[in-house]
Amino acid sequence: MKTMSNVDVFAVAHELNGLLKGARVDKAYQPLEDTIILRLHVKDEGRVDLLIQAGVRVHITRYPLENPMVPPSFPMLLRKHLRGGIIKKIEQYDFDRILELKIKRDRTYTLVVELFGKGNIILLDEDDRIIFPLRREVWSERKILPGETYKHPPKHAINPLEVDMDQLTQQIKESETDIVRTLARNGLGGLYAEEVLLKAGIQKNLPANRLNIDDIKKVYEAINETFKPLKKLDFTPNIIEDKDVVPLELEIYKNKKREYYNTYNEAADEFFAKKIREKIKREKEETWEDKIKKYEKRLKIQEETLKNYKRKAKESSLKGDLIYSNYKLIQNLLKTISKARKEYPYEEILKRLKKGKKEGIPEARLIESLDRKGKITIRIEDKTITLDATKSLEENAESYYEKAKKAKKKIGGVEDAIRQTKDKIEEIKEKREITLKKISLPEKRVKKKLKWFEKFRWFISSQGFLVLAGRDATTNEILVKKYMEDKDLYLHSDIHGAPSVIIKSKGEKIPENTIKEAAIFAASFSNAWKQGYSHLDVYWVHPNQVTKTPPPGEYVPKGAFVIKGRRNYIRSVPLEIAVGIIDYEGPRIMSGPINALKKHTRRYVIIKPGYTKKEAIAREILKRIDPDQLFTLEDIMRVLPPGKCDLV
Repeated sequence: MKTMSNVDVFAVAHELNGLLKGARVDKAYQPLEDTIILRLHVKDEGRVDLLIQAGVRVHITRYPLENPMVPPSFPMLLRKHLRGGIIKKIEQYDFDRILELKIKRDRTYTLVVELFGKGNIILLDEDDRIIFPLRREVWSERKILPGETYKHPPKHAINPLEVDMDQLTQQIKESETDIVRTLARNGLGGLYAEEVLLKAGIQKNLPANRLNIDDIKKVYEAINETFKPLKKLDFTPNIIEDKDVVPLELEIYKNKKREYYNTYNEAADEFFAKKIREKIKREKEETWEDKIKKYEKRLKIQEETLKNYKRKAKESSLKGDLIYSNYKLIQNLLKTISKARKEYPYEEILKRLKKGKKEGIPEARLIESLDRKGKITIRIEDKTITLDATKSLEENAESYYEKAKKAKKKIGGVEDAIRQTKDKIEEIKEKREITLKKISLPEKRVKKKLKWFEKFRWFISSQGFLVLAGRDATTNEILVKKYMEDKDLYLHSDIHGAPSVIIKSKGEKIPENTIKEAAIFAASFSNAWKQGYSHLDVYWVHPNQVTKTPPPGEYVPKGAFVIKGRRNYIRSVPLEIAVGIIDYEGPRIMSGPINALKKHTRRYVIIKPGYTKKEAIAREILKRIDPDQLFTLEDIMRVLPPGKCDLV
C-alpha cells in the first residue's frame, strides 16, 4: 500500500497548518489498530476529522470509519490530555516523514506522527518527554517508551529544498550502488529519484560513482526543477489511475490518466479511502467466510449424521426382518448355542462350531464369531447380524426394530437442525453482501447547509409556532438582539446554564399550549437535564422586559439578560423531550416537547434525563427513527439536551 513520501508530508503539513490552526480538539477515536481520528471543531466550519494512520498517511477525511463500541486505551489517553486543547501549529520536521502537531491546553503538548517504517503516533509533554506512544519501540539510538525523552531519527543526507552541490557530489561519489538507489536512500525516495533522473536524462541503473561532474550538475539542476513548485507552495494535487496520489505534476506520470483536486488533503482522502476500504473489505470478507465455513462444516456433519441415521434405520429394520424370514434356522441356532453354553466350556463350543462348519451344518455355517457372553455374529444375505444367545428370537428381532425406531425419531431432529443451519448460512450471506456493499460504496460525509433557525435549538409547536433557544452565550445574544420581535415571548429559568428561549408570534397571539411546550423546551435544554432534575420552574415575559442594562454597579455577562417587571411562572415543568423526523422545509431532525412531535410525525422516540452516554443513545435513536438512513449520528447528537439520556 502506498505510504506518504516526505514530499507528500510537506504538502499536507502546509495545508493542515492553514486549515486547522486554532481548531479545538473534541475527541479521539481508534477505528483501526494503527489509525487514530482526531475530531476537531474549526471556527466557521464545525466538525473536521483528522485521520492519522501510523506509517501511512495524515489528512482530513470525510469518509467516516466505524469506531469500536469500547474505545481502546490510546484514544482515551489522547482525550484526557488533548480534549479542549487548541492546535497552535502543524509542521513537518526537517523535510522528513514526520509531522508534529503543537496543541495548547493547560500546557503545550506535541503529537508526533511518524510515517516511516511501521510508523508511530507519540504524545509528548512540553519537555519532549514521551507520555504515551501508540507503539512501544526500542532501537540502539533511541527508545519510544513512556518517560523517555523523544529523539528524532537520524537525519537524511539530502534536503531537496536546500540541496548543496558539494554535498550532492560527495554523496554520489562515495556511493557503492546505482544512482537511483543513491538518490532514493538519501532523502528523495524512489518515485522522486526516478523523476529527477528522467529530467536529467541519466539512466537510473548507472553506477553512481561513475557519474562525471557534468552528470552530477544535471542531477542537481533536475532536483531544483522538480522541487521548485514546493518552494513556491504551488501544489497540483492529482491521483494517477488509482495507483498513486501526489502533490506535484510529475513527468514520470505524463502518459497516465490523472484526476486533479483543489487540495492534497482532498486528493489523499479520495485515494486512501478507496484503498483502506478495499483492505477492510478483504478483512471483512475473510471474517464472513470464516463464519460461513463454520456453519458449512456444521452442515456437513449434520448431513452425514442424517445419512447415518437413515442408513441405520433401514439396516436395523432389514435385520429384524431377516431374523423373522430365517425364523427356523435362527431359532435352532439360538437353542443349540444356549444349550451348549450350559453343557460345555467356551473353548469346547468353539471346537464344535469349527467342526460343524466343516461338516456343512447350516446353523454352524451362519456363525462368524461367538464371544464368551453369548454374543453371536452371523451373516445372512451379505448382512452381519449380532444375536444374543441369552434372549429369544423375538427379543433379538425386537432389539433391531427398536434401533430403527430410535434412528427414525432422530432423523426428524437432524432434518430440523439442517434447515436451521441452511437458513443461518443464507442469513450470513445476505448480511455479508449488505456489509460489503456498504464498504465498497462508502457514504461521504457531506456538510448539510443549515437553515437560519438550525443554528439555534428549535422546534415547531403543536399549534405551528417556531420556538428557538440559544446553544451558548453567543447564540443567546444573537437570538435576543437579532431575532426577538415585539409580539414574541421570552422564556428562561432561574438555573445557571439555562438558555434564552423565544416564541416567534408570526404577529398573532401566542396560545397557552404553545407557551407550555416552550417551557418544557426551556427546562429540558437547561443544565437541569445534566443534573438529573425531573421538573423545573420556568417563567415567561414580554420582549420589552428583556434588557442588557444592569442595575448600577453590576455587570451582565455575555449571553445573560436583565428582566424588568413581573415574571409569569410556570411551576414544576417536566423535563422530557421527543426526537423525530419531521417535514419542515424538507426532512429534518427535530427535538422538542412530546405533543409537538406527536403533531408533526409518527417517527419519534421519547427521552428523559438518564445514565446513557449521548453517542450511544444517539445511535439507538438513529436506528429507530431513520430506517432510510437520511441522517447521520452527528445530526442526532446536535439536537440532544446537554448530558446523558435514557429512552422512555
